Amino acid sequence: MTPKTEDDLARIIADADAPLRIQGGGTRPIGMPTNGTILSTSALSGIELYEPGSLTLVARAGTPVAEIEAALDGEGQRLAFEPMDHRGLLGTSGTPTIGGVAAANVSGPRRIQSGAARDFMLGVRFVDGRGQIIKNGGRVMKNVTGYDLVKLMAGSYGTLGVLTEVSLKVLPKPRHAATLRIEGLADEAAVSALGRALGSPYEVSGAAHLQGGNDGAPTTLLRLEGFENSVAYRAAELQSMLADLGQITVDASPEETEATWAAIRDVAPYHDAMGDVWRISVKPTDAPGLVASLRGARAFYDWGGGLVWLLAPEGSGVNATTIRAAVARIGGHATLIRGNPSVGTFQPLSPAVSALQDGLRQKFDPRQILNPGLMTEGEAA
Repeated sequence: MTPKTEDDLARIIADADAPLRIQGGGTRPIGMPTNGTILSTSALSGIELYEPGSLTLVARAGTPVAEIEAALDGEGQRLAFEPMDHRGLLGTSGTPTIGGVAAANVSGPRRIQSGAARDFMLGVRFVDGRGQIIKNGGRVMKNVTGYDLVKLMAGSYGTLGVLTEVSLKVLPKPRHAATLRIEGLADEAAVSALGRALGSPYEVSGAAHLQGGNDGAPTTLLRLEGFENSVAYRAAELQSMLADLGQITVDASPEETEATWAAIRDVAPYHDAMGDVWRISVKPTDAPGLVASLRGARAFYDWGGGLVWLLAPEGSGVNATTIRAAVARIGGHATLIRGNPSVGTFQPLSPAVSALQDGLRQKFDPRQILNPGLMTEGEAA
């Protein structure tokens, strides 16, 4: 089913007598239930309002992310939260949509500086499980109300309602960008270096560490963005501050920097690698120890170490049980992004949080027809 209007969508949901599987562009079926009739929002497409001077954009949920990025690029602006494209990692086709980005709270490396997708959502329109059309928040920053419900929809994976419209704050694109590169650091030393850089006044907008970079050697990366003179000055200061770590090279090409961080954003190191892929959120200082305890797995770190992308090859002995147990010991969340969803996609919730989630779902979808079975065992990141 592919409704073309919000009213059509509301009627379909109101009349539904069986589960519905909500789908945007079909590019990120993470933890999706196997049952249910597919209900696609792809026909609810188009930019409805764009005011560059007000840094705001309103788009229907099925609008391709590429269409939005092209419109913003024409005005020298961007989606600062840098949404990931899951197609390479998951082997899916289709077109990423802004509704899918919002529903999964998809955010990239710049989250450490700018915030997540939910932090840029000003307002939403959606249809709940009763078939009621609900509006919350606003279309521009000056009259936004009801932030809590807007943020509740971000990361709800369509379990509370089907998004039909998203209002976003956008930001100007920087004039220049560069990447600092340090080779050969062990995980613990690398995460410590990332923390030092992020704690500095030099406005780092990307902080990642790969256990094996392009040449197979450990590579630690820091991104700087802004005016060219400012980027050059901050790069020199960071080189001086981190001089004890060895040679630090600077890639001052904005094009190369964009390609480097797009690969990190889209988890390119694991596109052609066999095995389950986990997205683990922990305290940065705990990340190296966690990875070391999961012998046989490969990892790279984003968000200064707060986000671990873990590859668990078949036969490595690293599985859902060992990963979840290790994460539970230190606190955090482990989400299965690629693998057999029967092991549970999301980190098990505490009884108190589970009760809150169940209460919300009962309020917004009392018949339990929107993506049934999804998130019942865990939590969206």
